[in-house]
Amino acid sequence: MSIAAIAFFVFAAAVIASALMVVASKNPVHSVLFLITAFISAAGLFVLMGAEYLAMVLVVVYVGAVAVLFLFVVMMLDVDFVELKQGFLQYLPVAGVLATIVVVELIMVVAVWTAPSDAEFARAHPAPTAAETITDPNGPTNIEALGLILYTDYIHYFQIAGIVLLVAMIGAIILTFRTREGVRRQDPAAQVARKRKDGVELVDIKSGQGLS
Repeated sequence: MSIAAIAFFVFAAAVIASALMVVASKNPVHSVLFLITAFISAAGLFVLMGAEYLAMVLVVVYVGAVAVLFLFVVMMLDVDFVELKQGFLQYLPVAGVLATIVVVELIMVVAVWTAPSDAEFARAHPAPTAAETITDPNGPTNIEALGLILYTDYIHYFQIAGIVLLVAMIGAIILTFRTREGVRRQDPAAQVARKRKDGVELVDIKSGQGLS
C-alpha cells in the first residue's frame, strides 16, 4: 500500500470521526473544535486529489473565519443549551425518519460501490502526453492557473465582491452599534491639538519647603 493510500484512509477516518463527534458532543465548544478538525482533514483529502486551491480555501475561509467565528459566538453569548434542548422529543419522530432515509441512502451507495479497474482509472485521470509535456514543461500549477484567471479575466468581479463584503461588514457593525450613556470617550482631535502648556505645569519649589 502506497503512502498516498495510507494518508487517504487516515484523513477519511479523521473526517468521519470528527463529523460524528460534532453531532455527539454535549459541549458546543467541543463540537466546534471537532468541526475544525473535520475541515482540516477534508483539506488533506483535497491535497491528495491535487486540488490545492480548494484545500487552501477550506483552511483559510472555513477554519480561519467561519469555524473560529462560531467558536467565539458560542463562548461569548453564553447560550442556555439546557433550555434549547427542551421539547426535543416532539421533533424526534421527524428526525428519526430523516435519519433512517439518510442511513438507507448511505447503505445503497456503499453496496453498489466497486473499485475502479486500471483502465477506468486511466480514463478518469489521463496522464499528459509527450507533446503536451514538450510544449509546456514548466506550466503553471493549479493555484497559479486559478490566480492568473482570477486576477486577469475576472478582476472586476473579484473587486466588486470585495466591495460588497466590505459594505456588508460596515452595515453589520452599524446595526449592532448601541450608544451607551455615561461612557467616557476619547476625542482624537483634541488630543492631537493639545499643547504642552495645557498638560505640564512648572513649579519653583524653594529649598526647605514642600508643596502645600
